[in-house]
Amino acid sequence: MSGFTEHQASDAGETAERRPVVLNLRTARRMLPLVRRIVDDIMLQQRSLSILGPEQDRLDRHRRDLSWPERQRRYQVHEEFAAAQHYLQDALAELEVLGVALVEPDDGRVGLPTVVNGRLAFFSWQQGETTLQYWHFPGESQRRAIPANWNEVADVQLKMT
Repeated sequence: MSGFTEHQASDAGETAERRPVVLNLRTARRMLPLVRRIVDDIMLQQRSLSILGPEQDRLDRHRRDLSWPERQRRYQVHEEFAAAQHYLQDALAELEVLGVALVEPDDGRVGLPTVVNGRLAFFSWQQGETTLQYWHFPGESQRRAIPANWNEVADVQLKMT
């Protein structure tokens, strides 16, 4: 025996429980460039899938009567579709590791978790915005402007005044 499995802890293969991420405003703003790149990747892969999907379906339906160039295209589309799915899953996993929620996939809106008045809330950002300007509670579609005084207390738990 190699010994690699002999000295493992009994729970070594299990995923550790992660505590929920709670960010202050300063940290959320520092994370924004990374989150922006990840959301850009997600939106790009979603667009690719929405274009490739119908073409893949059409080529699959007619697979028996395709010419050789069309068959080559079918194989290429399958590879591109699989790659886009893989990249999309990787980008979604990156958000999950950061604790960031994809709130509105079609708009590229994400929520960076925080606490407001002792309740879970999100700093809200969506593709096209330059900075964090809004927040909302989970399940709410209405985004509220971040009050100016939150900038003053960016390193402490947020309290509405």
